[in-house]
Amino acid sequence: MNQKTAITVVVVVNSPVEKVWEFWNKPEHINGWAFADSSWGAEAKENDLKSGGKFKITMFAKNKSASFDFTGTYDRVVENKLIEYTMSDGRHVKVDFEKTPTGVQITEIFDPESENTEEMQRFGWQAILNNFKKYAESNK
Repeated sequence: MNQKTAITVVVVVNSPVEKVWEFWNKPEHINGWAFADSSWGAEAKENDLKSGGKFKITMFAKNKSASFDFTGTYDRVVENKLIEYTMSDGRHVKVDFEKTPTGVQITEIFDPESENTEEMQRFGWQAILNNFKKYAESNK
C-alpha cells in the first residue's frame, strides 16, 4: 500500500459550474483537454458518471510512439460539486468543484504512484488541469 502523502492541484475556471461540469465529464469534451501538452491527445472510450460506473480514457502521443488507458470506477458523484473515483491501480482521486465569485475552483487530490517523483506527478496533473481551464474558457 502506498503511504505517500496525497498530492493536490488547483485551478480556477472562469465559467459557470454547469458548463465546467459538462466540459469535465462529456466524452466529446474530454477529448479536447485530457492531456498534459499538445503533443498528446485523448479519446474518452467510456464514461458512466455514477457511483459504481466505469471510465476509460485512452491517452496517446500524436506521433503514435506511446499510449495508455486511464481507467477506474466512480465511488461518489454529486452533480456540479464532487467526483471521487478509484483508478484501476487502486489509487484514490477526489475532485471538488466549488463556485467562486469568478467561476469555479477545481481542486484535485490524488494518491501518488511510486514510478515518478511527486514533483513530476504534480506538474503533469497540474498541466492537464491548466489545459482544462484553457479549453473550458475558450469554449463558452
